[in-house]
Amino acid sequence: MKRIYLDNSATTRVADEVVEAMLPYMTTDYGNASSLHSFGQEAKEALEQSRAAIAEKVSSKEREVVFTSGGTESNNLAIRGAVLGSGKKSCHIITTKIEHASILKTVRQLESEGHKATYLDVDRYGVLDPADVSKAVKKDTVLITIGHANSEIGTLQDIATIGKAAHEAGVYFHTDACQSFMKSPIHMDRMNLDLLTINAHKINGPKGVGALIVRDGTKLKPLLYGGEHEHRLRAGTENVAGIVGFAKAAEITTDKEVAQMTRLRDKLIAGVLDGIKDTRLNGHPTQRICNNVNITYFGIEGESLLLRLDAKGIACSTGSACSSTSLEPSHVIMALGCRPEEAHGSLRMSLGRYNTDDEVPYIIEALKEEVGNLRRMSPVGR
Repeated sequence: MKRIYLDNSATTRVADEVVEAMLPYMTTDYGNASSLHSFGQEAKEALEQSRAAIAEKVSSKEREVVFTSGGTESNNLAIRGAVLGSGKKSCHIITTKIEHASILKTVRQLESEGHKATYLDVDRYGVLDPADVSKAVKKDTVLITIGHANSEIGTLQDIATIGKAAHEAGVYFHTDACQSFMKSPIHMDRMNLDLLTINAHKINGPKGVGALIVRDGTKLKPLLYGGEHEHRLRAGTENVAGIVGFAKAAEITTDKEVAQMTRLRDKLIAGVLDGIKDTRLNGHPTQRICNNVNITYFGIEGESLLLRLDAKGIACSTGSACSSTSLEPSHVIMALGCRPEEAHGSLRMSLGRYNTDDEVPYIIEALKEEVGNLRRMSPVGR
């Protein structure tokens, strides 16, 4: 049976080049980067070379790169760290209704501790109006956190304009770019960013490693206390092998691969929308990340379709991997103004560097067959 992986927004296969780059730091060059002996200094050199490589990809300074365990920790450090770093007992945060769970749950937790938050609406394509950000700013607003590319529907926000509005108001601006890092251009200054979340496992790197880019002068309180690692912002022995893999994954990601994912994305979207009636593309038709295909199939359950496709060797998702066990309709699809049954009928297919042209016809035919089967069984579909 053909096996096709279309859940690259959840995680990606670790590239062979990445595994090769990591191996020495788990076998021969395994020192602690904080140790003074030669083993430690070799690890330290690899750590700092990787820091420089990541900094270059987002046009930041090397000292602004803080390595973490991944996107969730980076988002927590950015949001909670900024609130605690403000020194205020009650702060105001601005975000949207379509953010990743690691954003929304962190903000809600802060609300339970006495802070305030505004959750902005988006339009039917998932696009935020930058003017709404400016209107939402209050005297006690300390942070605006808006994701760059939405993990479920792929919509890209106008981060540069939103960041400009944040800075004009004197407010820190953070974006979660885990989905867009190395797939869409990111530049700290041009996008007016103070805090930037990125990670490795969405770009064929290892799980369990990411970074928060912290612009010089941004006041943050650490979440973890211990040693003076990562510029005193993230205590704990650095995952040198993972960090080396992170840098290597970024190094080998090319514009050619991004163009290939974009072409396959468009081919898959056209094939589904043209070949299967009563379907709708979720997210912006053009202002979207290169690998995201999220479509609602009216009259069926997305989870049933997912399982039927899996039986045919096709792996995809009904939403974010972080909420895959939830029976609730996607909060992102609902925020677009959709009904719960429409949200339940959505399916996300996300492409990666290993997907090929010859897979697309098989995917489309499998979708046609299984959507037809499910609609014939469903009283709603009939």
